[in-house]
Amino acid sequence: MGRTVKNIKIIFFLVIISLSVVLTLHYLPYKNSAEVFVTKSGPYIGVHSLQKLGYSGDGIKIAVIDTGVDYNHPDLFGLGPDGKVIGGYDFVDNDKTPLDTNGHGTEVAGIIAADGTLSGIAPKAKLLAYRVSDTGESVSSDLIVKAIEQAIIDEADIINISLGVNKTNKIIDDSVNKAVDSGIVVVTAAGNNGPGLGTIGSPAKNPNSITVGASYNNVTSSIVATFDAADKQFSVFPMVGTNALDEPITGKIVFGEYGRKKDLKDLDVNDSILLVERGSNTEGEVVYFSDKEKNAADNGAKAVIVYNNEEGIFFGELYHEFNTPDYRPRIPALSLSNEEGLILKQMAENNTVGKLNVFYNPDFVVPFSSRGPVSPFYIKPDLVAPGAFVNTTLNNGRYNLTSGTSFAAPHVSGTIALLLQKDPSLTPDEIKSLLVTTASQVSDPYGQQFPFEVAGTGRINATRAFDASLVIMPSYLIFNLSTEKITQSQYLQIKSLDGNTASPSVSFDGDDVFDFNYKLENGMLYVTISIVEQVFGEYEGKIIIEHENIRYAVPVMIHITKGSLFVNEHDGKLDFRVTYPDEWSYAKISVTNEKTGEIETTSVTPNKITTLDVSDSGKYWIEGKITSGNTLSDVYDIIDVSLDENKKEIDLFGFLDIPQKTILIIFVVTAAIALVGLKIRK
Repeated sequence: MGRTVKNIKIIFFLVIISLSVVLTLHYLPYKNSAEVFVTKSGPYIGVHSLQKLGYSGDGIKIAVIDTGVDYNHPDLFGLGPDGKVIGGYDFVDNDKTPLDTNGHGTEVAGIIAADGTLSGIAPKAKLLAYRVSDTGESVSSDLIVKAIEQAIIDEADIINISLGVNKTNKIIDDSVNKAVDSGIVVVTAAGNNGPGLGTIGSPAKNPNSITVGASYNNVTSSIVATFDAADKQFSVFPMVGTNALDEPITGKIVFGEYGRKKDLKDLDVNDSILLVERGSNTEGEVVYFSDKEKNAADNGAKAVIVYNNEEGIFFGELYHEFNTPDYRPRIPALSLSNEEGLILKQMAENNTVGKLNVFYNPDFVVPFSSRGPVSPFYIKPDLVAPGAFVNTTLNNGRYNLTSGTSFAAPHVSGTIALLLQKDPSLTPDEIKSLLVTTASQVSDPYGQQFPFEVAGTGRINATRAFDASLVIMPSYLIFNLSTEKITQSQYLQIKSLDGNTASPSVSFDGDDVFDFNYKLENGMLYVTISIVEQVFGEYEGKIIIEHENIRYAVPVMIHITKGSLFVNEHDGKLDFRVTYPDEWSYAKISVTNEKTGEIETTSVTPNKITTLDVSDSGKYWIEGKITSGNTLSDVYDIIDVSLDENKKEIDLFGFLDIPQKTILIIFVVTAAIALVGLKIRK
C-alpha cells in the first residue's frame, strides 16, 4: 500500500508540474595515444589476479545508462541473448536497438566488459544498454528515471550511471533508492567539476549509490608537481607533454610578462624558473603554451610556470594541431591559479628562489574530479578509481584514450561483477562496505592523505576487497560532539564471510584531541569517542580493523560544535532543545528522512522547546543553525525512530504534500462560500 501511495504521489506531481532538468554527461576526453591498453589500469587496481583465478564477471548483468553501446564493435559484439549486449532500450528513439552514435557509452562499456583485442575489468559479464542521450551532452531526468525503472524490471545486478547533474534531483534519487532496495548495486560517476568543493550532484550525491571520483592511472603521463618558495607551497599542475624530473629544480623566480620572444628579449632568465601570464595583452594575439615553453627554453630557463589570466586554475597541453613538426618540450611547463600567480609575481620582485619537482604519482586525484562535501551526515565521494588516460573501445571498431570520472566508475562496476560472481548473496550495502573499507590510501604531491571530500577512503583495491573475510556495517560513522556532549558511542556490526570467528585487532587513526575506546562483543564493535581538548570544527579519522592479514579502514567524521542540540523522541514526536554558551536568539531546525530525503523544518528560541511529528520509522538527520548576533553556528544530531505501524493513521496532509495551514485556509474559504451560497439561495 505504501509503495502504491508513493507512486500515485509521484504521478500526481509529474502531471501537475512538468519537470525538464538538463543533465550534463561527465565526459572529458583526451585524444592522446601514448598508452594503449585498459590493462594498465586493470592490473593496477588488482583485477588481473582475480581473472587468473577464473573470475571474469560470468553470469552478471550490468546496466549501462548512457548514450547506448556500439554492439557492432568486435570487442562488444552482438545484440540479443547470444551477444555481449543482451538487452536494453533506446529511450531517445523509442526502440529496442540502443546503438551508440556518440561514443561515450561505448567507452564506458568497454572498460566494464570488453572481450576481444581489449579486455575489460569483467570481460564475460553481460550488458544491458539504455540509451538516454544522443549528443553525449545532455539528457532529461525523465529518461534516466525510465532507464533505472527498466533496469529493475530487467533484473540487472549492477547499474552504472556515468552522468548526472550539479544539484540535487529528488526524482532521480528516488529511482536510485528503489533500485538499491531491489538489490541492485548502483555505481555513479562523481562528475568533472573539480577542484572546487561541493561540486557533486545527483545521482552521485545519493547516499545509497557508490560514488566514484577519478585518480590518475598507471601510465607515464600520471605525473604531479610540487613547488615551494619562501616557505609557501603552491598548487602547480604539469601540462600534458611535461615529463618527470630526475631530481628537483632550484632557481630564481623571474617574471616574464606573457612569455613571448619580445617579453624575454632584454630579460636575464638563464637558470631561472620563469613565471608568465596566460594568454596575451594584445587583442587577437594567440600565444600557445608550447610557444611560452619554447621561448623560455631558448632563453635558458629551467622551467616555466603559467598562471591563469582569470580566477581559478586551468589544465594545459603543450601538444596541439598547430605545433611545428619538430616541436618537443624541453623544460617542465606547469599551470597555476591566478590568485597564487599574483602572489608568486610579488615574490619575484624580491629575487625569491623556488624549488620545483615533477614526478610520477598514479594515485593522485585528478584535479577535475568533483569534490564533496554534500552532507554533514555522510561521506562523498565513496572512493576513487583510475579515470585518466584510460584506453577503451570507441564507435566503429576504434579505440580511444580518454579521461573523466565517467571512466573511473566502470572500473568499480566491473570489480563489483567479480565480487558478485564469487558471492551472489552480497547486498548493495555489503558490496559498498567491502570496497570502501579495503581501499588503498591516496596522497597529494606532498605525501598528505587526501581528505574524504576529495578521495573518499582512497583508490579501489580489487584484490583486497576480493580477499576480505569481514563485512563491516555501516561503512562509515559520523560523530556529533559539542561543548555539552563531549562523548558519544556508536557501533559497527562485523560479519564473517568465511566463518572465522577470531577476534580482529582494533585501533584508531585520528587526531590526538580525541580519546578512543572500544568493546568487541558477539560480532558487535562498540566504539566511544571523547573530546580531551576544547576544539571546534570537523575532524577525520579511521577505525582500523585488522583480520587475517587484511586491513580494513572505516572512515569516521567528527563534528565538534560550540552549541548543542538535544533531541528526544516518543511515538514519532521529536522534541528539540538548543543550548549555546553565548546569548542567542533563534535556531532553525531541519529534519531529513534518511530514506526518502524528505525535509521538514521548525524553529527553536531560548524560551521554547519545539515538537515536530514524523510519520515513518527510520533514521533522521537533524541539523540546526543557531543565530547569535551576526554569527550563524551549526549543530547536528542523528536519531532513530521506531513506530508501531498498526497505530499509524492515514495522513491526508502528508499524502497531498500540502501544509496543514494551507488546507485549513482552503477549508475556511470553502465553508464561507458555501454559507454565502445558502444565504443567496434562501
